[in-house]
Amino acid sequence: MPFIEKLPRLFWGLALLTLPVTSFRWFPGLGESTLVRPLALYPLAFLFPVLLFLAWRKKIQLIWVGAFVALGAFVLFVIFSASVGSIIDPIPLRGQTYNGRAIRALVTLFIGLAFFISAVWMNRNEADFRFTVKWLFAGLGLTIAWSGLQAVTFYTGLLEKEMVTHWQLAFSMRELVRTNRISGLAYEPAWLAGQLATVYMPFLFAAMLTKFRLTRISWLEPALLALSALVLLATYSRGGLLITIAVAGLCILLFGREHLRSMWMWFVNGFRGRIFDIILRVGMIAVVVGALVGAFLFLNQKNYFRRLWEFNVGSVSEYIVNINAGARGAYSNGALAAFEEYPLTGVGLGGSGFYIYQNLPDWSLTTVPEIARQLSPESRLYPNPKNLHVRLLAETGLIGFILFLAFQFHVLGDTLSFLKRNERWLRFAAVSGVFAWLAIALYNFTQDSLTTPNIWLVSGIMVGLSAISSHKEHP
Repeated sequence: MPFIEKLPRLFWGLALLTLPVTSFRWFPGLGESTLVRPLALYPLAFLFPVLLFLAWRKKIQLIWVGAFVALGAFVLFVIFSASVGSIIDPIPLRGQTYNGRAIRALVTLFIGLAFFISAVWMNRNEADFRFTVKWLFAGLGLTIAWSGLQAVTFYTGLLEKEMVTHWQLAFSMRELVRTNRISGLAYEPAWLAGQLATVYMPFLFAAMLTKFRLTRISWLEPALLALSALVLLATYSRGGLLITIAVAGLCILLFGREHLRSMWMWFVNGFRGRIFDIILRVGMIAVVVGALVGAFLFLNQKNYFRRLWEFNVGSVSEYIVNINAGARGAYSNGALAAFEEYPLTGVGLGGSGFYIYQNLPDWSLTTVPEIARQLSPESRLYPNPKNLHVRLLAETGLIGFILFLAFQFHVLGDTLSFLKRNERWLRFAAVSGVFAWLAIALYNFTQDSLTTPNIWLVSGIMVGLSAISSHKEHP
């Protein structure tokens, strides 16, 4: 029995370590079109039976938290909306029927819920939290190492690209990105940037802002933050970069004003002191300006990124097409037509794709090559809204969308409750939780999958910690 009691942490650690692998090749029964295949699902498949067995033997207690009620209401309404979609029963599209898409969508939702619930149950106190973040950092280390290997392959002649591609195809659904953008262990660069922004950067940024360290290695978090920032730049992901910068700025304004004030006073007062202090501050200015200019020049190499500020268009739709976001905008626009037709219940989970092609905006039919390819009779692609907020509106209606928002704000409330207690580790958790919450809210404008662990994991960690925090706050 003592050995079995240690298994939950073993499986949870393995899940966190393998979290960066988003499109694991070896999943039975999945077609080539299923791209979201988190390797971490394998350890979770062993974790849940062990937790339930130990709870049955009364060796552990599986907590019930208030967020489960909000989430349960959303899930129940999703199931109801799926039954509404089955009654609507749209015309099959490219061999896809509504019932098949609904079953697939419900499975992806429950996979996401597995990450959330496991994070709640495996984070009940400070020791659990430290264990979780340490293993997250271990997974981040693997991502940085593989990203470094890709960078060596792309920018030097030390490794052959074909050889490294074979290495990557041993575990991933996708070969190396042909445009020499770093994708790490994820399927594509944007997915890697999303991981960094919503899972890893929150804890690294919070460690710097609160000066909280998980180990005796004081330079670990600063080093990981610097390397993660370099990897984020190398992804050339516009969404990932903009989300990280925007959320970091907001969190500094929310939690770091005292630090900013003290740093500014230290910086200004230095110009009144010795010549060495003045030289030091001038050098700091030069380093910061040099880093910003270097980052701009690095990103400016890619036309994909350069189009954000180099354009000559006459309308918003032309600008969207110019920056290669035309297909995303068109798909979201088409999905919103389903919401307009069924505003309260939506068309059922997984059903928005049946309404997209027939409601595409006129400008997308002639100016977006991707749309033209997908409308070809030879294409077998089932379209997606590319935006989780739009997808929930289209598929679960206004009621489902409001229930999902209620769950999200419940998570935010649990996270902010940590600030009531004057403990450094809880302030660290609060800052990282708010950073992740804001990043996820923005990230969901760029993706529409409910399977993605990014949108569930940190939320589950915060909800799990809030149970013990509330218990100590109200004995």
